Amino acid sequence: MSPPAEPVRVNILGKEYQVACPPEERADLYASANLLDERMRSVRDGGRVVGADRIAVMVALNLAHEMLVCSRNLERLQVRTPERLSALADAVEKKLRETARDGTNGP
Repeated sequence: MSPPAEPVRVNILGKEYQVACPPEERADLYASANLLDERMRSVRDGGRVVGADRIAVMVALNLAHEMLVCSRNLERLQVRTPERLSALADAVEKKLRETARDGTNGP
């Protein structure tokens, strides 16, 4: 059984928030809060978006987009990696057969 969530305080865009968090996830929560704070400050300081709610929505959209791009890239890698490993294994086996047939030890 995992330990119960404990209250943790984080500061985002000058406001303090209390969030329940399991102890083993505390470091990730702090890192997430720091990332969110940095992104929100960047949007705010850019001067194009006014108001904490609008800034939060813009940052959420940007983070969601980044997550989707990363997810798609991961899916592509998961599909390509077995294919590439199989092709490499085939090439190694072919070279080993050629080497054994020719009686050579090098390339």
